[in-house]
Amino acid sequence: MKYLIRGALAAACVWCFSGGVVLAQSVVSELPADQQDNYKIVDPKVPLGPGAYKDFHAKKAPPWKIGYASNYAGNTWRVQVLEQMTALFQQYKAAGLVSELVVTQSDLKDAVQIQQMRQMVDDGVDAIIICCSNITAMNQTIEYAHSKGVPVFSFSGYVTSPYAINATENQAQGGYSATKWLAEEIKGKGNVLLVSGIPGFASSDSFNVGAKDALKGYPGIKLVGEVAGKWTDQVAQVEVQKFLATNPGKIDGIIVQSAAENGVVNAVLQSGRDMMPIVLGGEASAACYWLNNPKFISKSFHFWPPRGDARLVWDVMMRTLEGQGPKIQSILRPVVPYTIDDVKASLKPDCDRNSQDWLDAMRDGKDSWWPADVAKDYFLHPQDPLAWRPAN
Repeated sequence: MKYLIRGALAAACVWCFSGGVVLAQSVVSELPADQQDNYKIVDPKVPLGPGAYKDFHAKKAPPWKIGYASNYAGNTWRVQVLEQMTALFQQYKAAGLVSELVVTQSDLKDAVQIQQMRQMVDDGVDAIIICCSNITAMNQTIEYAHSKGVPVFSFSGYVTSPYAINATENQAQGGYSATKWLAEEIKGKGNVLLVSGIPGFASSDSFNVGAKDALKGYPGIKLVGEVAGKWTDQVAQVEVQKFLATNPGKIDGIIVQSAAENGVVNAVLQSGRDMMPIVLGGEASAACYWLNNPKFISKSFHFWPPRGDARLVWDVMMRTLEGQGPKIQSILRPVVPYTIDDVKASLKPDCDRNSQDWLDAMRDGKDSWWPADVAKDYFLHPQDPLAWRPAN
């Protein structure tokens, strides 16, 4: 099966079979036309059926106990996610809707994450958020949670269990869009390097396939190498330095999965080579380089803004607990481009090239990653989740 589903097939996808997993019939056609566009390029393993929670109501009244089972804590992206999630927890706690946020991390070990999730269920959480997990490894545990009335929400990566809700970016579309932009930036010819995330993880693999699919439209561009940056600047810097040292040929552009772009920029600077266009994904440190070198690139993209992703999955979780009824199992967000003007609005000229911060996907004080007027279109009974109160 072709990896990327396009156009009408994405909207119709009738009982797709992929890797032994039966995917329910797509309900993308039930979304508004502008939102259906977000599913035109999609990994066919992403579940696009109605899911298990259209008629769900939480097993008890609020305040609810929430679990966050992360699988990694080793980069700036994870730090920003946890900071935003903690702030959201405090906001919803003040409203009387949540009581506790339990946080674990499994150091990329599936078995540990599974054990932590099961322990959360046994300890009485009302919902679990997971991040960036293996697409199938958690499925039995997700089904166990569902059997106890505990919904599981996956962000920055999807799972195939019918008992989960995926609230995540469309990584395949992100890889495709970024690579198409880079191809045009280098005028359709030259050598490019691909810096992936962690091979084997859905978000990394989907992005890469989208990127390689885009390159098929540019026969004058050659993919001359691929290294694993592991979404970590320090790792990406070392891996790109090694590649550049052992491959003296010209590199005309670099496709990067964030959070690794600042490490890539530093590797190129330290190599002594002329700077080439590099895909940026929101790290303030790399954006600072762009701010001080405005001809570096013409634009870049929010692929998975950490604060935006945290707001997305928290909002979807709260709406589901409140009985608002998600229409589709996988809520996918498209890339959001940003320009040098957006960087100027966020950073000062004396910005920190070693900043641990990220640009937020906000414009004019409004969330451009998961706007409220978009969120309502994904639920059967939408209302402001923070203002919601249980019926007497």
